[in-house]
Amino acid sequence: MSLSFRQTDILNIARQDGRVVVEELAARFDVTVQTIRRDLSELADMGKLDRVHGGAVLRSGVSNIGYEDRRALNAGVKTRIAQACAQNIPDGASVFLNIGTSTEAVARQLLNHKDLMVVTNNMNVANILVENPNCQIVVAGGVLRRSDGGLIGNLTISTIEQFKFDYAIIGCSAMDSTGDLLDFDFQEVRVSQTIIAQARRTCLVADHSKFQRSAPARIASLSEVDAIYTDYALPEQLAAKCAEWQTQINICPTSDDSP
Repeated sequence: MSLSFRQTDILNIARQDGRVVVEELAARFDVTVQTIRRDLSELADMGKLDRVHGGAVLRSGVSNIGYEDRRALNAGVKTRIAQACAQNIPDGASVFLNIGTSTEAVARQLLNHKDLMVVTNNMNVANILVENPNCQIVVAGGVLRRSDGGLIGNLTISTIEQFKFDYAIIGCSAMDSTGDLLDFDFQEVRVSQTIIAQARRTCLVADHSKFQRSAPARIASLSEVDAIYTDYALPEQLAAKCAEWQTQINICPTSDDSP
């Protein structure tokens, strides 16, 4: 079954926002809600989307979406989240930034910080921070993952274990309703767990689309994270858990991109 032009547009919206809503799509395309429901059912039958109450979400799977698609996903929101996170990193700190487009956004917000030491297993982060002459950059060696410039493996872990960071700024591919942080690459998960263990304070940067996705490998719980920076309120039960865990929630909405 081939996609209609409207279904292709619907799928692109889902990739950008993480989910689609029937009534919003009906208004956008000037068609009935029944027509949109039929489109979503057909996309679900093709394995493109999963139906949920009132709309659909990107299908959960065992592989991540492409790096360039991830970079474009909620770009404005990621910038606002990164700004809020970077404001809480003082000059003179030691910081780890891991793999991901959200952590790359944080790197861009650190370009005017002074006397930083940044350790990273993300080649893109290193290249961004080259523009900051007041930042010492340490690249944790390892096996290069060409798809996104990430470095993973035992050599990466061994390098990270030589440090104790003031701040670890991490991303994740997904977060489930219990607050577990998830990813797709088992080797990257081991690296992320080491980063958390070597940090005095761990901050998660994750936009709302991560709440609507799934991935097979568990990194850690939000209970092991000191602060989360996101653009949308966490589910009520998870927010209550964060209060118990003393995990600080920082909501960074934007006028253009907020759900």
